[in-house]
Amino acid sequence: MAATCGGLALSVTTAAGQAAYPAKPIRLVVPFAVGGVTDTSGRLIAEQLSKRLGQQVVVDNKPGASGNIGTQMVAAAEPDGYTLLLGFDGTMVINPHVFPKVGFDTAKDFAPIGKIGDAILILVSHPGVKAKTLQEVIALSKTQSGGLSYGTSGTGGTPHIAGELLKQRTGANLVHIPYKGGGQALTDVLGGNIPLVYTAVAGAFPHVKSGKLHAVAVSSAQRAPSLPDVPTFIEAGLTDFDINSWVGLLAPAKTPRAIVERLNNELNAVLNDPAVRERLVTLGITASPGGPEKFGRDMSRDLSRYAAVVKSANIKAE
Repeated sequence: MAATCGGLALSVTTAAGQAAYPAKPIRLVVPFAVGGVTDTSGRLIAEQLSKRLGQQVVVDNKPGASGNIGTQMVAAAEPDGYTLLLGFDGTMVINPHVFPKVGFDTAKDFAPIGKIGDAILILVSHPGVKAKTLQEVIALSKTQSGGLSYGTSGTGGTPHIAGELLKQRTGANLVHIPYKGGGQALTDVLGGNIPLVYTAVAGAFPHVKSGKLHAVAVSSAQRAPSLPDVPTFIEAGLTDFDINSWVGLLAPAKTPRAIVERLNNELNAVLNDPAVRERLVTLGITASPGGPEKFGRDMSRDLSRYAAVVKSANIKAE
């Protein structure tokens, strides 16, 4: 009887402990500086989670080393649900391949909670480029002895990886031109200094709508809601060419399953709120509610496939 009562007492204590979460404020580490799209999306989610959890979710910006510093901090944090990470695809699945050392293991050091959303990528061209479809761009590049240049926000970013994967999948003769931000790349393609730019839909959208840039294709699985007339790479003939930039919520590995599930449920409730979805769209992010397992599988897939792309293209952090 003593053993039985002891077991009962333990189960009640455990259940009560789980039900009490969260009992204090939660820190959300954003491994980038204040003001960018990643930071802004993180602050939106923190604000909404605070309302649902009944405890303040405090954003803590820890920028440095392309997100590695803040991410490493969360990997080493106590797995109690009170330190979370705003994970970014560039940091989580690209940095481990382009930096000699990042200080964390994406596959082992984190418990996925859920994806917040995807930032759809698009290949755009200057209107003066004769090639209009993806297949025409590929064919044109192969006729250029020096290749066809495409600009991106920088070396090792998701647009760069996507461009290199396009080269490897099609044999296109594309030459990467890295910029210090997607805005500078767009300025150069608008001025006719480069023929192509691979960037986020949010930045290219106004220029496509005004006719100042031509949209070749988006590299998401479905067409971008803001540009429904622009085909996907898949529709253009590239099977399974689905590459987006994404942002998600993670906790340190070994965080109790009950806490992960609670956070996932609340995150999905936030992402299903029409007002939140609309605010994310203004940031160029399409809300992607789902389970921890699906988010984990997506990260594993990207971590694996980007490794091959980075190695083949010999991409290294600047």
